[in-house]
Amino acid sequence: MALPMIRGCYRLPSTFSLSRLLLKERFVLKRPGNTRPAPSSLAAATTAVRPYSSDQGEQKKHQKVVVVGIPNPFIWFRTRIYYFLIRTYFDREFSIEEFTEGAKQAFSHVSRLLSRCQFEALEGLVAKDLIGKLEEKCNLLPSNYKKALSAEPDEIMYTTPGDVGIFYDDNGRKFVSILMRFWYLTSAHLPDDSMEGTRIFQVGVREGEAETKRLLTAIYEFQREFTKGVPPDWIITRIEHSKLLD
Repeated sequence: MALPMIRGCYRLPSTFSLSRLLLKERFVLKRPGNTRPAPSSLAAATTAVRPYSSDQGEQKKHQKVVVVGIPNPFIWFRTRIYYFLIRTYFDREFSIEEFTEGAKQAFSHVSRLLSRCQFEALEGLVAKDLIGKLEEKCNLLPSNYKKALSAEPDEIMYTTPGDVGIFYDDNGRKFVSILMRFWYLTSAHLPDDSMEGTRIFQVGVREGEAETKRLLTAIYEFQREFTKGVPPDWIITRIEHSKLLD
């Protein structure tokens, strides 16, 4: 049975294990008075949790941020059909939940390599033709923009799959691609006029102290070839960071 193809879809490498990522730090985000509105695709809510005692008997507040996404119903339904097709025709053990956790780890690792301009370390993780383009762009960035590329695991606030594609090339090779969107916090100092559409928060770090952080977005495209005899690895074929790598 021939599978349908979606245009404009994306690709991923499975050299990363798809284990669950534990977030060790959580934040309470407070929005200052004059900030820009949040993107319509993302809603953020904040919640404080009761304080707890440390081993030294000191009182600390355990706080967290809850981010709620509002998916497009059509895309949500279509992607569920494609997840079913992937499990049926390509990988019976495929799980979008495990994939999402693995993609989050890959995003954090690759974004830190980009921030440090360690382009040789991207080989095997990112498509070769994309590495050269990223190197050209990153070398032109000021240091604060490079810092903003890096997403630490505990600062990734929200992750959601985007479009999914199943397609064949002219030689009969089979591919699956999944687009992932990430929202993450950065403490890098960025000019407001060049970061339209992002959101600024005051992050409570300690009692009586606050740090200004910005919520940025990134899009990573993951692709895997399912042709018989090809290693079962995903590769990143598209990388976008909001206003940073234009």
